[in-house]
Amino acid sequence: MTLSFYQHLVLETALDQARFRAIPLILRAVTLGVDRDLYLAFLANAYHHVRHTCPLMGLALSHCREDDAAYRAGLLDYVMEEKGHEAWILEDIAALGGDPRHVVERTAPFAVRMMVAYAYFAVERISPYTLLGMIHVLEGMSVALAPAAADAIRAHLTPDDGTDGARDAIPPGFRYLTTHGQLDENHVDLFAGLLERIDTPARRGLVVQAARDFYRLYGDVFRTLSPAREIRDAA
Repeated sequence: MTLSFYQHLVLETALDQARFRAIPLILRAVTLGVDRDLYLAFLANAYHHVRHTCPLMGLALSHCREDDAAYRAGLLDYVMEEKGHEAWILEDIAALGGDPRHVVERTAPFAVRMMVAYAYFAVERISPYTLLGMIHVLEGMSVALAPAAADAIRAHLTPDDGTDGARDAIPPGFRYLTTHGQLDENHVDLFAGLLERIDTPARRGLVVQAARDFYRLYGDVFRTLSPAREIRDAA
């Protein structure tokens, strides 16, 4: 049976994904949850890379050529889906008692800056197709990890009081993590369809290599994540 390019991409980056999933903080978050300060630090980091998603897509669109029509059409769909997600993060921060204005005004941590900077470099200097590697990692991991992480973190921060009430409702502070994971299931289907339109080995190779790079870069965001580091970097 012939593999789709999406299946091929998953297989080619399986080791990179396994290393990402094995990061201690991620293992703990999806099983035991994390405390409020660490969750706020995660949201602050997320804001500083999510706010670049649409600009990066716009940059990729500007570098598309006549023979990139299928890719261009797919990116236009993604832009519409991704608008406003950074606002959800700021709302969650406020709901948990954090300071959204401080998050907006502060400098992002080094690992986040490096990931975002590489994304801009890769799209502009290597190929607009490298953006697909970033999408595969960030959105793919949202689908795989966000629902379990949201449940574990929510249970850790707000233990079950035994009431039935609104258990299925999204509680304050968890809209981005919960809804983003749900929405990205649709994104994966759209993404897989878009990948099938990429039929040249060179472009496919660019996507695979970019995904490997972003597993490492996104992993570094979690490897260095801590409330103490956030405070120090903000000073």
